[in-house]
Amino acid sequence: MLTPAQILEFRNNGYLVLSGFSTAQFCDAVVVFARNELRRHAMPIEYEADVQYPGAPVSRTALGGATVRRLLMASARTPMLRDWATGNPLKEILQQLLGQAVFLSQAHHNCIMTKQPAFSSMTGWHRDSRYWHFARADLVSAWLALGNERAENGCLWVIPGSHRAVINTDQLDEKQFLKGDFPKNKTLLQHAIEVPLAQGDLLLFHSNLFHAAGRNTTEKTKFSVVFTYRSADNSPNPNSRSDSQPEILL
Repeated sequence: MLTPAQILEFRNNGYLVLSGFSTAQFCDAVVVFARNELRRHAMPIEYEADVQYPGAPVSRTALGGATVRRLLMASARTPMLRDWATGNPLKEILQQLLGQAVFLSQAHHNCIMTKQPAFSSMTGWHRDSRYWHFARADLVSAWLALGNERAENGCLWVIPGSHRAVINTDQLDEKQFLKGDFPKNKTLLQHAIEVPLAQGDLLLFHSNLFHAAGRNTTEKTKFSVVFTYRSADNSPNPNSRSDSQPEILL
């Protein structure tokens, strides 16, 4: 369970790190599973070439075009992940942040991230809620580091408190990323910090928190899992992408 100080930290900063949340044995087991899914090329998959972020292959047929970015629908791939994502202790923590009735969205995140060395891409500064369609931009994502995450292998960077910042449309490009050369954004980006994680650490972050990630410059694939949750009174908009998959009540 979170302490009152931890809840306040999340409310103020828009994120919270819980060290040693999951065991090394669990993390290693998920990595073994993920490697087998990659070996089988088990769909559904998002490729680096699909997102066209800086550093990604230009197409699926180009050199590195088969590089996997995310193994999608993680909750349906194995009971091991579904049980982790919907059971305690994570359930109790999410209930503290969102209320007693919490739903897992299967339409957003719900994946094993596989940041691979040679063709991993950079992710610009964005809010996850940019393409999400809910009553409110007020969801919580849970990111579990399956191995150590550092700047050199593409760990997340965040701007503390940015989930409460008012952003004008001229501060964003056509894909809803912060414009790096915009004067107002330069002030905001001065507060950016990296969030290094050890294996088993859990990062909770608000859907409106600005975050980014660099490339994996090491020779080893970085694995993480990430799931997203909403409260009962924050339903997805009907007929939107956010409403495209059944949700799971924790």
